[in-house]
Amino acid sequence: TVAAGGGSRLFLQNGLFVVGPESAKAHPGPICYRKNGYLAVTDANVVLGRVIPDHFPNIFGPNEDEPLDLAGAREAFQKLKMENAEADGRSVEELAYGFIQVANEAMCRPIRNLTQMRGFDITSHALACFGGAGPQHACAMARALGIKKVYVHRYGGVLSAYGLSMADACVEEQEPAKEVYAVANSGGGFDENVDPSASTREERLEYLAKKARLSLMKQGYSEDSVVIEKYLNMRYQGTDNAIMIKESSSAAALPYAQ
Repeated sequence: TVAAGGGSRLFLQNGLFVVGPESAKAHPGPICYRKNGYLAVTDANVVLGRVIPDHFPNIFGPNEDEPLDLAGAREAFQKLKMENAEADGRSVEELAYGFIQVANEAMCRPIRNLTQMRGFDITSHALACFGGAGPQHACAMARALGIKKVYVHRYGGVLSAYGLSMADACVEEQEPAKEVYAVANSGGGFDENVDPSASTREERLEYLAKKARLSLMKQGYSEDSVVIEKYLNMRYQGTDNAIMIKESSSAAALPYAQ
């Protein structure tokens, strides 16, 4: 999947239209959210009439009781126009449309890399779009790519929210360490009675586990539902490339060397 989110911020830099990678995020969000946010792709779609404020509930603003702010979005584009001489002569709509074109091309480019650059005929494929703003960009992207069919699922707008609700919450904690894990014996294996870093390692891993557990509990998860998995980034002596090794479930003396 490729995307340029509605929160991707808009800039004019040295005469170039730039979309992202900075994001306005959900809070404060785009200018049209009425939370002193940043000019973003959603603002461009509002100005162009692709997002119609009357079709949305009044859930914006500091008290979440106001409609989308079309006037504020237009004013922000007008301010950008006044601050940049290279935008002189363009209307607010032309400026907004220029950013939309850049956002579309930012999404088309990786699609070409995954298809045409690998020898696939992209015109024989269909473009599937999802997300609240997906259909606003899909037709223009399909036209640019030479794709003749676009799939818009009826629940595409809530796909990300649905996925988030189904996904496991995950917290990762890590810290650097440089310790000797095990010593090779004369037979080429490991001496299970020699683990120089055992006490220090377990102490630090328990600290990280406790930190991750508390983080999840602060999010509302019960302690009983938290599963801890421990990993070490390990490498053989004399090498540079580390391999992430998960702790073995067996009661072995060297649980990371099985």
